[in-house]
Parts: sequence; structure tokens; C-alpha cells
Amino acid sequence: MAKKIKIRLVRSLIGRLPKQRATVRSLGLRKIGSSTILEENPAVLGMVKKVSHLISVEDVSNS
Repeated sequence: MAKKIKIRLVRSLIGRLPKQRATVRSLGLRKIGSSTILEENPAVLGMVKKVSHLISVEDVSNS
């Protein structure tokens, strides 16, 4: 089973570049405080790296 990470939006998207807004939206985040749990794969990790200043990331145990 793949490792999972929890991603939470902690900063506003107001004034951000359209590419950054699209990246955050593609991660499944809409409002500040919203969170999603996604599989840790190269595509997701690349998106996380591009908007790391807007989000927080933590590991989720597979229990």
C-alpha cells in the first residue's frame, strides 16, 4: 500500500499566480483550512513543492 500524506491549505490564494491557484485546486484544496489525504507519488510531491509556501504537509499512518 502506498504511503499517504495530509495536505492542508494555510495561506490565502489572493494575489497568487494563476498557475499556483490551479496547482492548489488540483490538490483538492479550496478554502483556508481545507485538507485532503493523497498518495505520495512523484506527481503529488512535485505539486506540493511548487506551492509549499501556501500549504502544510504531514504524514498519515496507515492504521
